[in-house]
Amino acid sequence: MRAREFVCVAGVVSIVSCAMVFAQSASPTESDEARGKAWWAHVQYLADDSMKGRLTGSEEYLKAAAYVVDKFKSYGLQPAGVDGGYYQPVKFDVQRVRADKSSMSLVVDGKTEPLVLGKDAILGARSAQRTVTNVPLVFIGYGLHLPEAKYDDFNSTEVPLAELKGKIVVYINGGPADLPGPLKSYARTAPFVKALRDAGAAGAISIPTPRSMDFGWQRVASGASQPGMRLAATPDAAAVAARHPALADDHSAMFSATFNPAEAEKLFAGTGHTFAEVLALADAQKPLPRFALGKSVTANVVAETSHVKSPNIVAKLQGSDPSLASEYVLVSAHLDHLGVGEPIKGKTIYNGAMDDASGVATVLEVAKQFSHAANRPKRSILFLVFTAEEKGLLGSRYYAGHPTVPGKDIKADFNLDMFMPIFPLKKLHVQGLEQSTLADAAEKVGTAHNIVIAADPEPDRNSFIRTDQYSFVQAGIPALAFKFGWTYGSPEYKAWRGWLAQRYHSTEDDLSQPVDLAAAAQFNDFLADLARTVADDQVTPHYRDTSFFKRFEAER
Repeated sequence: MRAREFVCVAGVVSIVSCAMVFAQSASPTESDEARGKAWWAHVQYLADDSMKGRLTGSEEYLKAAAYVVDKFKSYGLQPAGVDGGYYQPVKFDVQRVRADKSSMSLVVDGKTEPLVLGKDAILGARSAQRTVTNVPLVFIGYGLHLPEAKYDDFNSTEVPLAELKGKIVVYINGGPADLPGPLKSYARTAPFVKALRDAGAAGAISIPTPRSMDFGWQRVASGASQPGMRLAATPDAAAVAARHPALADDHSAMFSATFNPAEAEKLFAGTGHTFAEVLALADAQKPLPRFALGKSVTANVVAETSHVKSPNIVAKLQGSDPSLASEYVLVSAHLDHLGVGEPIKGKTIYNGAMDDASGVATVLEVAKQFSHAANRPKRSILFLVFTAEEKGLLGSRYYAGHPTVPGKDIKADFNLDMFMPIFPLKKLHVQGLEQSTLADAAEKVGTAHNIVIAADPEPDRNSFIRTDQYSFVQAGIPALAFKFGWTYGSPEYKAWRGWLAQRYHSTEDDLSQPVDLAAAAQFNDFLADLARTVADDQVTPHYRDTSFFKRFEAER
């Protein structure tokens, strides 16, 4: 029996609520499987080999964007981009690091020990790179700068702030158990870059923990051939930074690299500490020591730079209540993926079916449901499809700083990014659930759909800052992102971990993978009902007083 039918038959909600659920969703006579096939048809188009992985700004990305616009037009949605159209063009600076022409070495006791790029480390491509010569390394633990929480790896008793000037800081992913997961994730974004600049550091080397890695090092290394991007400087950059400091861009050059944890003992040799010791502490979320590593790095970084333009897509469903229609609830996903890259099992196209053609398909199906509904929601709904998510949430960050409607009127964002309908829908893990009153609506609608709503059980994967909803969090807008949930050790958990290991950012995230079409359709119903519930509520969503992110709301 379908979840919607179970809820109404079992009397969990009122007859009025049951009628609302059916009215907001597709016809109850149409099966979940049939509606799932309609959803999958979008995925099939967007993730076909002919789309060549929809790299930001590519011809294929623009073709996929045109498909989305055509669907929005067919649903009767209004254009809400710029210049009276559906598009919001975004300009990017592109950097491709040439590992075959670059080099990196450790300098130990005056002797140079060459590193193998790809095997030992990879060079960062997103931020502007620089060459460094014999620059000392300092290990600063988790690399978290959180003075608000009275925690600062950049200014510790062992390594005071002054000792970081001109050095390259080395840090490991994670954080102590007494810091909330979203706060640790937040510290990995703008505060980290600012702390580096304020300390006068020459760069940073990160070491992922095997426990926090979604897939093995070989796939991490293969991704180093991908071009990195950053938002091109805009004339109003200073004004955006003044309104939303967390969205500020930094275009100055700084050395960056990621070190293979399997080779990280090379960094710790001779220090009196081992990487194995540090890793065990990190896995247990315990405090870490900080100390000079007694060695330096020399790196010659060769990079090719270029520029590209790629659009976000924005469509509007006008609200029905004159007193609320000037306010907006967003439903969003990202269209770009990784394009064509290093071969995996002989295939070079990174199709991005789950990541994130699936989310775009849901945006389209939810838009279709609203366009066919007898009654429009009271607030207006913006359907947003972002570019350059894979390059660091750049499209959504640009939109959050340059909204096409008054930013103060955006009241919530519901974001889809590989929401993973690969098994039946019983539970949803929701990033940002603890932060705002959107949790109340999510739990209410979840109950009506017989879906358990739960917080992210793996906060150290940093999912909270790895999806486009985070751009709106930084702009002070309550936001949630969703993934199909599981319990540890269950078949669903094994399917999720197996998908990450085999398909995530791989050529195997393609149209041949298993998918639960009925579950996808049920999720689409849930999301449509959630968006309408928030759009119809006279009370404006807001951050809880206990949320660290309430400060961004106050800056709006």
